[in-house]
Parts: sequence; structure tokens; C-alpha cells
Amino acid sequence: MLAEIAKALGDAKVNILSCLTTTSETEGTTHLLVDNVNKAKKALADAQLSYTEADVLRVELANKPGALGKFATKLADNNININLGYQTSTKGSSKASMVLAVSDLDKAARIR
Repeated sequence: MLAEIAKALGDAKVNILSCLTTTSETEGTTHLLVDNVNKAKKALADAQLSYTEADVLRVELANKPGALGKFATKLADNNININLGYQTSTKGSSKASMVLAVSDLDKAARIR
């Protein structure tokens, strides 16, 4: 399924900024962050691939031990639940990119 999704988006010149794919037995889910939501929705619809849309928080954190713990603690201290999260960075990079689905996006976006 990921191959079909990525091909449809690539053919439509939509860049995937981040991706998380999970499976459980015969079911799978793919979470994507893209550079052009409208083009992505059209490409997926044209390819007859079902999707849902959700707003998420994307933050840049220091790529060092404890940075995620510090940020997650700030969210918890503000009663913001993390429903889904994934992070990536490149070896040697000073920053890590974190994607979070949270219970209060507006409030979370103000926390640094």
C-alpha cells in the first residue's frame, strides 16, 4: 500500500515530509506530512486511495538526549495528551523533527 500511496503522490509532484506506516495483521495505516495538502488529496482521490485528514504539531527539537523528554513534560504539565508521535533526524544533525497528534493543538503550538 505504501508503494501505491508514494507513487500517486510522487506522480503528482507532492513531497512527503514525514511518513509513519504501521500494520496489524492484514490492516495498515500510513500517516503522512506533505508539502501540498490540496495536491495530495487530489492525487489520492484520483488513485482511489482512501484517506482521512488531521492537523498535527510539527516541532524541531535539539537532537540530543533529553530534548524529547523535556518537551513532552511541558505538554503533560499543560494537560496536553499525545495521541501519536514520531521523530526523525539525521546522524550528526543538530535538530530532530517531531510530529505529534495532540489533544489541544492550539495550546501545544504555543509551547517551546
